[in-house]
Amino acid sequence: MRHILSKHQFGKALSVCCALTMCLGLAACGSGSASDSSSSNASSSSSASSSVKLSKMTGVEAKGELGKKPTVSFSKPFDVQNNTYSVLQEGNGETLQDGDRVCAQSIAISAVNGSELDSTWEKNTPDCSMVIRTSSMNSAYYNLLKGQKINTTIAFGIKDTSTSTATTSSNATTYLMVMTLVSKSKALTRAEGTAVTDIPSNLPKVTLDKTGKPSLDMNDYKPGSDMVVQTLIKGSGAEVKDTQTVSANYTGWLASTGKQFDSSWDRGTATDFSLSQVISGWKQGLAGQTVGSQVLLIIPPSLGYGSEAQSSIPANSTLVFVVDILAAY
Repeated sequence: MRHILSKHQFGKALSVCCALTMCLGLAACGSGSASDSSSSNASSSSSASSSVKLSKMTGVEAKGELGKKPTVSFSKPFDVQNNTYSVLQEGNGETLQDGDRVCAQSIAISAVNGSELDSTWEKNTPDCSMVIRTSSMNSAYYNLLKGQKINTTIAFGIKDTSTSTATTSSNATTYLMVMTLVSKSKALTRAEGTAVTDIPSNLPKVTLDKTGKPSLDMNDYKPGSDMVVQTLIKGSGAEVKDTQTVSANYTGWLASTGKQFDSSWDRGTATDFSLSQVISGWKQGLAGQTVGSQVLLIIPPSLGYGSEAQSSIPANSTLVFVVDILAAY
């Protein structure tokens, strides 16, 4: 994922949504290089999936209308332990099934004094990165969430020792992540829509294998200084806004050599990213596209990494990407 992030976004602090993502054992939020993180993520995910056991937490209550921001109460200070949960409100909506993409509003609440540390409710920015699938989430959380209903509220206990000032259990940041499941949709794994037929013949040629992973033939294409945005498959979903987070499968190549330098397909999982955090070419090229679309992006250095080399990308490189837009939220 590092190969699409803006150079200014490496090392950003975690948001409440990212904390939720890590809590449920989903793909890690961060800015490490794809090649560095893929093997370690797979190893840690496999280990966590087989070892984590959830236990029920008592002493936490929630009141309020189902599907709205709940009022959460507990005796303070509350003794928080990791891998604990409590279903605070039973939902009344559709049942979660395999392959569902779930959007959740969340509140992070201090276990020490009950203060609200963060919330997605006020700005209506739910986290939609959860997919009910064993390949993308910890099996213990999969078993908990599958079968729950929309408008269910669940509290998770978190004792965070990841910060430099919280190196022991005595000074760990302890809080409750209170998650309300607000909507669901069927998760895409590849672009789905209508193939575009009037693609200029001089552009690089894209072919797909049976899974949807693209391969690229540069077709003797010589990139210029302008960016190229070519829709290959037109999806029927909602239009992507430049303020949204996008879930995508993608592959990137160097225009100079046709060499692949990154691919979410090889890591076996889609990548979620805010369009405010990626290189300018991604933001310009994906905003205005529709969910379900596949897009060819040819990004000049001025909208990529310019004169600065990035990992396996040399300075002043023109980048070629094929991006499948799976969701936007």
